[in-house]
Amino acid sequence: MTSPRSQLVDSSSPGYFHCVSRCVRRAFLCGFDAPSGKDFEHRRGWVEDRLLELAECFAIGIYAYAVMSNHLHVVAHVNPCVAAEWSAEDVARRWVRLFPVRELGEIDAEACQLRAQVLAGDPNRIAELRGRLASLSWFMRCLCGPIARRANGEDGCTGRFW
Repeated sequence: MTSPRSQLVDSSSPGYFHCVSRCVRRAFLCGFDAPSGKDFEHRRGWVEDRLLELAECFAIGIYAYAVMSNHLHVVAHVNPCVAAEWSAEDVARRWVRLFPVRELGEIDAEACQLRAQVLAGDPNRIAELRGRLASLSWFMRCLCGPIARRANGEDGCTGRFW
């Protein structure tokens, strides 16, 4: 029986982890789907770009990854000691980069800057966000969520992708 990452991973100590996310409903992550005749190879770039973006925001290093036709492997090093050294402004800036303020679908740079300043002024919220930026669960959530939304949009469906 599987267990949630929160029960397997001690969030206060560093470690190396191998994470796997599998597609459901016979969805294709990347490659050529012979029955439908569709090529999903471009989705590999989605995963690679998102991994690079997340590695700049989280206190998590990516050591290896593999994007397969229906699943994804990520080998990551979680280091909460790195996040502990970030200033409140660093934490707020990283969080706003992950979850920017959008106006009519576009990122509003001014609103993002204001949101980061407000967040940096709230020590309780910064402590919570610092923990999230050192969390393997939050990392995988931020990796898989946007990819699932894009893939579902492209596939013209809703519901679970992973």
